[in-house]
Parts: sequence; structure tokens; C-alpha cells
Amino acid sequence: MKARKGYAYLTGRVLLHIFLYFLVLIFLLPFFWMVSTSLKTDEQLFIIPPQWIPNPIVFGHYKEAVSRIPYLLYLKNTLIICIVNIIGVLFSSMLVAYGFSKIPWRGRDIFFIIMLSTLMLPYQVTMIPIFIVFRKINWVGTFKPLTIPSFFGNAFYIFLLRQFFMTIPLELSDAAKIDGAGDLNILLNIILPLAKPAIATIALFTFISNWNDFLGPLIYLNDASRYTISLGLQQFQSAYDTQWQNLMAATTISIIPIIVIFFLAQKTFVEGITLTGIKG
Repeated sequence: MKARKGYAYLTGRVLLHIFLYFLVLIFLLPFFWMVSTSLKTDEQLFIIPPQWIPNPIVFGHYKEAVSRIPYLLYLKNTLIICIVNIIGVLFSSMLVAYGFSKIPWRGRDIFFIIMLSTLMLPYQVTMIPIFIVFRKINWVGTFKPLTIPSFFGNAFYIFLLRQFFMTIPLELSDAAKIDGAGDLNILLNIILPLAKPAIATIALFTFISNWNDFLGPLIYLNDASRYTISLGLQQFQSAYDTQWQNLMAATTISIIPIIVIFFLAQKTFVEGITLTGIKG
């Protein structure tokens, strides 16, 4: 009987791993096709059936892709936006999340629900009114519409941090208050060192969302010297032709930072995602 259970368990594990490998293959196919296209000659692009492994392999498209557009300038602009947004989101979201989790005040839960309800508003609903506001204060054409709003908090990130802060025992804060520590001291010296996984998760989410953002820069940036990488990739397309190899090569290069950062912070990222929903 035990042998049958062991065999059934082993069979189930094998089938599960086969299914997971199949899913991984499906998710990797677009990435593999992008890399494959970036290494092809013109004749190999539209062959039927498709040629997955290029022959011959052409690496020159990568050099041409970087030199054809001011890639380093776009990289600098994108990094500026990403870094400022990470600082703004962490600064504002941590303060608000601490207030919702560790400071008792009248109406706290009601305001928390109101804040969460803003998540139901799609960006398309607020896009035009916000653009009108930024145009009135002459922010259109600068990085300000893409960075300053991050210093006013993000409902989703506030929720994640609040959930994580709730898992930290209240006794730690009470003991610090007895010793004379204020709320800012408690946040900086007690809460934040324990919340590193959640902070790393939010920083990674913020970096990825701003790195890949296309609609925001498209709306607010009208000067080519301020373009981000996502807008720069559009320059490989025109009304009459698309340079597919250069476009795929530049896209592959732009994905590399995200992959590197994710693998470097993978353990902390998984830990942060796991712990942010333990206690409500």
C-alpha cells in the first residue's frame, strides 16, 4: 500500500513538473523569437515556415541599433525617471502605510478603504483631467508629470506596505515609545529594517513599471532629447518600413537590466510577496 502511494506521489510530481516546464516554454517563446529575429538577415525574416535558429547569425544589428538612436541618452532619461519614482514611492508610501498600520486614529479604517477604492479607477479615466492640470502649470514637456506624482503615494504600494507592517508585533513599537522614541524614530530604526523584503518588492515593481512605461512619456514628452527607451524604440518604425532586426535587438538590450535586477533580488522579492499578505 505504501509503495502504491509512493508511486502515485512520484507520478504526480513528475506530471506536475512536466506541466510547469511546458508553461515555462510557452512564456519563453516570445522572448526566444525576439532574440532570434535580432540575429537574422533580411531574407530570414518572413520565411514560411518560420526559422527559429538563424543561419547565418548576424550580431551587427545590436551595434547598429545602439548607434542608430541616441540609446545612451534615452537610457539616462529612463534611469532618472525610474530612480526618482523609486525614491518618491518609497518615501510617501512608507509614511502613509505606517500611519494606517501603527498609529491609531479616528476614521483610520474608513480612509484606508477610501484609498483602496481609488485602485478601481483606470488610468484612462483620469488621464485627460490630469493632463489638463499639468498643462495649466506648464509641466508638459518635462519629467515632472512622470516623477512628482510618486511623492504623493501609490495606493497599491501603500496597501502592500501596510499589510507587511501589520505583521510586525506592536510590542516593538510600544517598547520604543516607552524609551522615548517618536513615530519617525520607530519607523526608521525598527520598522524599516524589518521591512526590507517589502521595500525591495515595491522598488522592483516601481522600476519595472517605469522602465516599460510607454503611454506616460508619449503623452508628456515632446522633446526628443528627453525621450525614454520605450519611446526611442518607436524610432525603428516608420509609415513605410520597420527595421525589425534593429528593433528586436534594441528591445533585447532594454530587457537585460530588468532580468539582471530580478535575479539579483529574486530571494528578497519572493519573500516580500509572500509576507505582505499574512495579516489583514
